[in-house]
Amino acid sequence: RSKMSDIGLYGLAVMGQNFALNMASKGFKVSVCNRSPEKVDSTVERAREEGELPIRGYKDPKEFIESLSKPRKVIILVQAGKAVDSTINVFKELMETGDIIVDGGNEWFPNSIRRSKELEELGLLFVGMGISGGEEGARNGPSLMPGGPKEAYDILQPILSKCAAQTDDGPCVTYLGPVGSGNYVKMVHNGIEYGDMQLISEAYDILKQISGMTNQELSATFTSWNSTELQSFLIEITGTILSKKDDLTSEGYIVDKILDKTGMKGTGRWTVQEAAERNMPAPTIAAALDGRYLSARKEERIAASNVLHGPIEFPRIDRGQLVGDVMAALYCTKICSYAQGMNLIKSASEHFEWNVDLGECARIWKGGCIIRAEMLDSIKNAYIKNSNLANLLVDPDFASSLNSRQNSWRRIVS
Repeated sequence: RSKMSDIGLYGLAVMGQNFALNMASKGFKVSVCNRSPEKVDSTVERAREEGELPIRGYKDPKEFIESLSKPRKVIILVQAGKAVDSTINVFKELMETGDIIVDGGNEWFPNSIRRSKELEELGLLFVGMGISGGEEGARNGPSLMPGGPKEAYDILQPILSKCAAQTDDGPCVTYLGPVGSGNYVKMVHNGIEYGDMQLISEAYDILKQISGMTNQELSATFTSWNSTELQSFLIEITGTILSKKDDLTSEGYIVDKILDKTGMKGTGRWTVQEAAERNMPAPTIAAALDGRYLSARKEERIAASNVLHGPIEFPRIDRGQLVGDVMAALYCTKICSYAQGMNLIKSASEHFEWNVDLGECARIWKGGCIIRAEMLDSIKNAYIKNSNLANLLVDPDFASSLNSRQNSWRRIVS
């Protein structure tokens, strides 16, 4: 029995391979499997190169499942949708009552609820778990957002707690509630992320267009902001990106050569759809989604630019005041993005009777994930003080911050 693996991971693309290595580096024996066998070989080789980590590779699903200690625990990291259903259809024939399947992808939450009901009839436990942090987070410690049967979470918890990002508030994982809740919280997390990135881009645009800041000046500004209440992963990397020179041509900055055309994976759109379904206002997140739609329509924008002309002169504004006003406005609007997301989670939690703890959501987002920020400490404390808070904006501390900055905010908007 000592030769049996503690957990299995199926799906060895970037996220899967790195999360398998993460678990193995924490001392857990991990079995890995993948539809294409080459990925199995490369993962096992990488585990050897990174210090003989306890990873064993399997190319046959039956042998993969048989290598796991009971109750068997399998994390699936494949493309959302049909690929998840196909993978589950293979494993459910090989697993036994009490075994656990965890889907770690960005899945539409009703699909997780459906799968849970189908597997429950077979005696299998199903968990939908959001994973945030990208490749680096998966390898070194992501934010984990699981939702499913509590008995399944209790079995998984020793592994998840060690593999999640670690902060002064503990591991960035918690039991969010019944199945569907984890996917929902991850979906809204991504919606907040959309809002945050759009706000940063608008702050950049104002400073560049109105004040005429150079890339180095913009980089220095964002870097200095990262030592204030705006401290966050996204502000930090913005400062770094803006100073990055083009290392291919050795001419100019990379930010000026990136195509202004973006796409999306769907979670932002789902967030806006859910906000409409729940009659919850989410204007910051919705505007960010619209910004992506507009960005993607590059050809239309080029054609329109030949007909529609913007201003060629800008009002003279004191640069110091403008920078201060943009900083204040960015802080206020970031609060709005979080407030809209939290209220959407609250509404869904009440509707589905999930009992999601919003303070815990803020706590597990403090590390590992893309939206990690100093502000999350204040958000967590706001919900600790009042778990029934009607809106983050009316928390006394946040209300005071908004009131003291609203003149700056209004100047930027106008």
